[in-house]
Amino acid sequence: MSRTRTAMLAALALVAGASGTALAADPDAIGPAAVPCTVDYKVQNQWDTGFTAAVTVTNQGSAKSNWSVKWSYAGNQKVTSGWNAKISQSGAAVTAANETYNGTLATGGSVSFGFQGSYSGTNAIPATFTLDGVTCNVDGGGGPTDPPDPGPTGPKVDNPYSGAKVYVNPEWSAKAAAEPGGSRIAGQPTGVWLDRIAAINGVNGGMGLRDHLDQALTQKGSGELVVQLVIYNLPGRDCAALASNGELGPTELGRYKTEYIDPIAAILADPKYAALRIVTTIEIDSLPNLVTNTGSRPTATPQCDVMKANGNYQKGVGYALNKLGDAANVYNYIDAGHHGWIGWDDNFAASATVMKEAATSEGATVNDVHGFIANTANYSALKENNFTINDSAGGKSVRESKWVDWNRYVDEQSFAQAFRQQLVTTGFNSGIGMLIDTSRNGWGGSARPAGPGATTDVDTYVNGGRYDRRIHIGNWCNQSGAGLGERPQANPAAGIDAYVWMKPPGESDGSSSAIPNDEGKGFDRMCDPTYTGNPRNGNNMSGALPNAPLSGHWFSAQFQQLMQNAYPPLS
Repeated sequence: MSRTRTAMLAALALVAGASGTALAADPDAIGPAAVPCTVDYKVQNQWDTGFTAAVTVTNQGSAKSNWSVKWSYAGNQKVTSGWNAKISQSGAAVTAANETYNGTLATGGSVSFGFQGSYSGTNAIPATFTLDGVTCNVDGGGGPTDPPDPGPTGPKVDNPYSGAKVYVNPEWSAKAAAEPGGSRIAGQPTGVWLDRIAAINGVNGGMGLRDHLDQALTQKGSGELVVQLVIYNLPGRDCAALASNGELGPTELGRYKTEYIDPIAAILADPKYAALRIVTTIEIDSLPNLVTNTGSRPTATPQCDVMKANGNYQKGVGYALNKLGDAANVYNYIDAGHHGWIGWDDNFAASATVMKEAATSEGATVNDVHGFIANTANYSALKENNFTINDSAGGKSVRESKWVDWNRYVDEQSFAQAFRQQLVTTGFNSGIGMLIDTSRNGWGGSARPAGPGATTDVDTYVNGGRYDRRIHIGNWCNQSGAGLGERPQANPAAGIDAYVWMKPPGESDGSSSAIPNDEGKGFDRMCDPTYTGNPRNGNNMSGALPNAPLSGHWFSAQFQQLMQNAYPPLS
């Protein structure tokens, strides 16, 4: 599968709008080439009352152990928040000083920071900058309608997982190792979930994005290393569930862009991390809802109808793809649901169409999409070996069984391979690859069938042979009986870039009962083991484990069950 292609690299992975490049002349230098610093100021986004800007400082003078950039506004601009610098303002005067982690500025080196601001009237570029007291005169400028700076270009590898190690999250690894028997898997790579704005800098003293990337550089050594990030904070996130709801309301697309995606993009663009292969999995569980849970369908929710009407899912995903996909070392994979969600005829092609809409929104193109990920944080079996979609029993096809219920697919790998082809047909590049999350879909242990079920009738045949032991394929929360699946590995099958553990085993899907919290997470009855269901799971019992904590929090009982029921078994 060939996927070597050229990706647009906006300067600092930030698409430029208004920009001005300031060159400071050294009064003792001879000739125009001797300039001790360059300051590049770009307005990325601008709306009626606010804007975001990115600043790049290149030092051509002596090396520095700390730095300070200053400028003054001619208008009433006010900096409201910033990242990668300590920014203060007094009247019109702004000072941006280094953080503890980016004070070193070598000769010829660059540093970048960004901020969000408010304004009214005009938003002119500052006329004068100083770097540690050296005055820089602006040499040019522009408005927010200027074309984006295309930046340098560079090829991406066909499959980022090929020939590479994958980052082991030290925080998850420590929790796993602290569990009895957990050391057997504590060295496995898992995804880092950026599920709210605060996660970028670290929550409650935990690791932030830069901390993880710095640790990844240590783990990398002289070889290649993949870092897996889950980009997960859309406005009105996951409109058909409650446990996975997020902090942003349905209309807060502006905050998603400026407070969430822009800071992530700025960090990923740091040249310090250019040697890492960064895989971003984009917005789990939202886009397919626009197909399956809207309109006149019995599974529709008012929240999903709102998101379909305002288009903020497509706009948010498009913006993330555009901003993050510019970097040569970033590989975007869009969430593709799973076969038990969009494997039906009514959902299959329609979901691919919605994903294409997202991938061509807010400046994104299909070239910003390296692939798709299936089964993230879900439990669908990788391969059902005891029956196929073409089998019959008792005079009926497998598709007619209550479990399969006219789906076209019985397992995740066959779905992922087929959906990949549908995505190509819909307009995505022919070289896209698929990831499959196998963190909790092993279904081993004593309940794993050793062979096919009896052929007396189709339900006996399917139920007797299926590995997936859920009560209903629509059940998704902390499923009883689940086990660890295939270990992470690259190139496991045609069209599949890797099996991954994107959902860290042992992290809860949602709480079994309502728990007050400041994380924006609601209580979903699908996480309550006493719940008798809804149309989305055929009005069946939820199959959830009891006594579960909030989504993302450590759930020891689940972790122990996953190890016990692992397939392949743990040694």
